[in-house]
Amino acid sequence: MSETYLSISQVNNYIKNIFEAEVMLQNICVFGEVSSYKISNGIAYFNLQDENGLLPCVLFGANRFDVPNVGDMVLVVGSVSYYAKGGKLSFNATHIAPYGKGLLYEKFLKLKEELESRGYFNLDHKKPLPERVNRIGVVTSATGAVIQDIIDVTHRRNKGVDIVLYPVKVQGIGAEVEIAKGINFFSEYPNVDVVIVARGGGSLEDLQPFNTELVAEATYNCLKPIVSAVGHETDTTIIDFVSDLRAPTPSAAAELVVNKISDDLKLISNCVSKIENYVSGFIYEYFSTTNNCVNSVDLIIRNKILSNSSKLNLSVSKVDSIIKANMVNMEHKYEILSNKLISLNPIVPLQKGYVKVENNNNVVKSSKDILKNQTYNLFFADGKAIVKGE
Repeated sequence: MSETYLSISQVNNYIKNIFEAEVMLQNICVFGEVSSYKISNGIAYFNLQDENGLLPCVLFGANRFDVPNVGDMVLVVGSVSYYAKGGKLSFNATHIAPYGKGLLYEKFLKLKEELESRGYFNLDHKKPLPERVNRIGVVTSATGAVIQDIIDVTHRRNKGVDIVLYPVKVQGIGAEVEIAKGINFFSEYPNVDVVIVARGGGSLEDLQPFNTELVAEATYNCLKPIVSAVGHETDTTIIDFVSDLRAPTPSAAAELVVNKISDDLKLISNCVSKIENYVSGFIYEYFSTTNNCVNSVDLIIRNKILSNSSKLNLSVSKVDSIIKANMVNMEHKYEILSNKLISLNPIVPLQKGYVKVENNNNVVKSSKDILKNQTYNLFFADGKAIVKGE
């Protein structure tokens, strides 16, 4: 082992000298796709990429040039430089000009057109979000702000909603495979109501896993409703077109999916009010019907009583007439019988001066029956006398 030790600065300066001495790396023209672009204090910091590599670039005096869009293909003139103090390689650009659409963007458009022709974007295939969500499946990175934002918004709106995380890589080699596996997992997992596929913003190459056919197929075939929340609001990925609903941000996805607990309480209150109104209406209708029945029965009874009362009065009148007629008839008969009785009273003739003659308790009816020396009783109205016949 060599006993000659080099400092970090010595190594970095050595590398820097190599790059500066290499003529092939000085004042060259490079073409590639703009995957990110940011200007600060007149200096542009951007990345160029192709299918197999990435080159960080710095452009001084960027205000002299038109700002390219992410995904544009550009020509950049400059030199490769190695920043010894920071240990970073960059391409110091002196000029930038449009070259055409980027390869990644062209692949994006081609895949989009192909999937659209297959019907992957059709509205009739999209599933509506459930009215009530109790558990959410989230496919995203286990670290970072995305999952925390979803948790915070979800629990702020409704602490009763659970979150199940399927952790995946959201960029880099193999990310699309993990994302598709996460979607397939929740498709068959019975204990979630909706799936959110999310990641934060990034360059076009960072979002590339969400622009793949593998993820698009998993999304299209998922049995659960899927909400895509990839990148910022201005970012557009293939999964946004295939998913059942696209949210501008991960936080917005949670807002769209989770019902507010206050809304739930309001809904319950409205349901209780509707039940109270229904019961009150039913009771009112029941009592109204009962009162109508009572009134109908009362009216029938009154009419029956009135009718029977009239019949009774008529019957009473008939009976009274019959009784009175019978009374008159009886009085007439009584008078006749009374007169007959009076006429048969033996006292009556005596009161008129007639005398009743008896002999030995036998009534003497003829003067020829009076015999001499017989004793006869003479009955008067006020007494009797005894006489002898001559």
